[in-house]
Amino acid sequence: MTVQPEGLPLAAEFPDATREQWQRLVEGVLRKSGAQDVTGEQAEDALSTQLQDGLRARPLYTAEDAPADAGLPGFPPYVRGGRPQGAAESGWDVRQLHADPDPRRANEAVLADLENGGSSLWLRLGAAGLPVAALPEALTGVYLDLAAVVLDAGAEFRPAAERLFALLAERGVSAEAASGNLGADPLGLLARTGDDAATEALLADAAALAAETDRTYPNVRALVVDALPYHEAGASAAQELGCSLATGVAYLRALTGAGLPVDAAAGQLEFRYAATEDQFLTIAKFRAARRLWARVAEVCGVAPAAAAQRQHAVTSSVMMTARDPWVNMLRTTVACLAAGVGGAEAVTVLPFDEAVGLPDAFARRIARNTQAILLEESHLARVVDPAGGSWYVERLTEELAQAAWAWFQTVEAAGGQRAALTSGLVGRTVAETWATRSTALAKRREPVTGVSEFPNLAEQPLVRESAPAPLGGGLPRVRRGEAYEALRDRSDAHLATTGARPRLFLAAIGTAAAYTARSTFAANLFQAGGIETVSAEGVDPAALAEAFTASGAPVACLCSSDGLYEEHAEAVAKALKAAGAAEVLLAGRPGGRREAYERAGVDAFVFAGGDAVAVLTSLLDTIGVAR
Repeated sequence: MTVQPEGLPLAAEFPDATREQWQRLVEGVLRKSGAQDVTGEQAEDALSTQLQDGLRARPLYTAEDAPADAGLPGFPPYVRGGRPQGAAESGWDVRQLHADPDPRRANEAVLADLENGGSSLWLRLGAAGLPVAALPEALTGVYLDLAAVVLDAGAEFRPAAERLFALLAERGVSAEAASGNLGADPLGLLARTGDDAATEALLADAAALAAETDRTYPNVRALVVDALPYHEAGASAAQELGCSLATGVAYLRALTGAGLPVDAAAGQLEFRYAATEDQFLTIAKFRAARRLWARVAEVCGVAPAAAAQRQHAVTSSVMMTARDPWVNMLRTTVACLAAGVGGAEAVTVLPFDEAVGLPDAFARRIARNTQAILLEESHLARVVDPAGGSWYVERLTEELAQAAWAWFQTVEAAGGQRAALTSGLVGRTVAETWATRSTALAKRREPVTGVSEFPNLAEQPLVRESAPAPLGGGLPRVRRGEAYEALRDRSDAHLATTGARPRLFLAAIGTAAAYTARSTFAANLFQAGGIETVSAEGVDPAALAEAFTASGAPVACLCSSDGLYEEHAEAVAKALKAAGAAEVLLAGRPGGRREAYERAGVDAFVFAGGDAVAVLTSLLDTIGVAR
C-alpha cells in the first residue's frame, strides 16, 4: 500500500507561497494602475475595505490571521454556538412579528404563520400594536403548549404578562409547557421614548416579574435586551453590541439586587440583534455577541451552564426601502442566512413591505418561506457553525468583539446604560456614526439598489394600510434610502400636480462609444432623484440646443469623453445657455479645464463620489419642484 505524504499530494512538488510573494504580485498590478510607490503591506492595504468601528476587510487572510481557539459549540466562550448541537436537530425558531391593531386580522395572520412554517409568535402590544386586552382574541386557536409567545408591550409589560398568564391558566396549559418571553425592557423603552421618569419603577417591576417567572414558568423568560433601538438609530455593529452588554449588566444588577441568584438572573435574559445585508459582518456580530456575554457572565460569577447568550435575530429595518420594495426580499434573504450561519436561536424576517405599512398576506408568506427555503431546501441548519474556521470570519469576530468591548467600557465608565442614555452620550455617539454613514449614502459609496442605484421611475408606489405609529421621543429611527425617497416623493407630488415629472436634457456629445458610459451614469444619478431624462446626440451646438428646447427641460447635462469635452464642451454649454438652460452640468471631473468650462456656462460637475443628494436637491429646486 502506498502511503500518501501529508498535505495536498498534487502540490507536494511546489514550494509554499508566502504572503510577501503575493504582495509583490499585487504591487505589479497596482503599478499598472498608476500607484508606483505602493509596496509590501501598503499594497495589501490598498485593496482593503474600510468598515465601521475602525475595522477593515482585507483582501487576503491566512492562518496567521486566525485568533485564539474559539472553542467548541456549546462551551465557553460560546463563539461557535450556545448549544453543542446548534440548530441541527430542528432548525432555528422561525419567529414572525405581528403588530396589526385589529385582533381579528391579527389572529388570521397568526394562524397562517403557525400553519405554514412559523414556530413562535412575536406580538407587539399596546400603543404601537395590538391592545393588551385583545391578546386572547389574537391567540384564538393557538396551541400555547406548542407555540412560544414573545410579548413586546413597552411600559405595559406587566399587564400583558398577567393577561398571558391568565390565558395559559384558562386553557389548562401547564407551567412547564409554556415558553416564550414577556418582553420587559425598561432601558430599551428609555432608548425608544427618552422618558426616564418611570425607569426606576419599571426596573423594579421587571425584577419582580423575573422572580415570579423563575419560580413558576421554567421555560419562560421575563426580560429582553433589545439592541434594535440603537441599530435603528444608526449605530454601528460595535455600538449595538456594546449597548446590549451594558443593558444586560444593568439587568443582572437589578435582578440580583431583587434577590434572584445570578444564574437565575442570567437565565431570564434574551438578546435581540439586527441582521443586515452585510452577511459577513452579521455572522461576526452574533458570534462576537456570544463571546462578549460569556466574558460578562464569567466576571459576574455565572456558572458556564447558564452563561450562553440566547439570541433573537431580526432582519434590519434600516436596510428596508419603500421604493422598489421587492428588492427587500433579497436583502432579508441574505440577512436571514447570515443570522442562521451566525448561530441565532430565533430569527424574524420582516416582510418586504415593512417600510410601507402593515404587511399583506403575500408579504408575510414570502417572509415565512424565506426561512423555510434556507432551512428545508438549503439545509443551512444542518451544519453547526458553518462559518467556523474561516480565517476572515474568525478575525472579523475577534476585531468586532474588541471594538464592542471598548464601547461597553465607555458606557460603563459613564455610569452604565441608563446614565449614558439620559446624559445623551449614546444619542450623540450614534448620531455621529449615522452622519458619517449618511455621507457615504449621499455620495453613493454605499449603494441602495432600486433607490440610489438603478431606480425605476415607472414604478407604481406600493400602497398598504398604515401601521401603528412606533414609540418615539428618544433615539430616532433611520433608513438607508430615506434621503433619496424624499426626493422621489417630491417628484411624485410634482407629477400629480403638473402631469409630468421634472425633466433634464442629456446632451450626448459625439458617438455612442464616447458618451454612453457617462450618459448612463448621469441618467442613473438623476433618476435617483425622480428626474426624468431625455437625450440627443451629436457635436453641433446649434442642433443640440434645438433638441434641448424641444425637450421642454429647464436644465441640461453634457455627457461625453474627456477628449470630446476639450473639443466641444465649451461651445455646447454656451449654446445651451443661450437656448435658456437655467443650469448646465457636465458629467465627469473637470480636471484642469474647470475655469474654461465655467466661463462657457457650466454650473456644476457630477461624478462618482460626489454628493448626489445635494446635487439632486439643488436640481429639483432649480426646476421648481416644491419641497
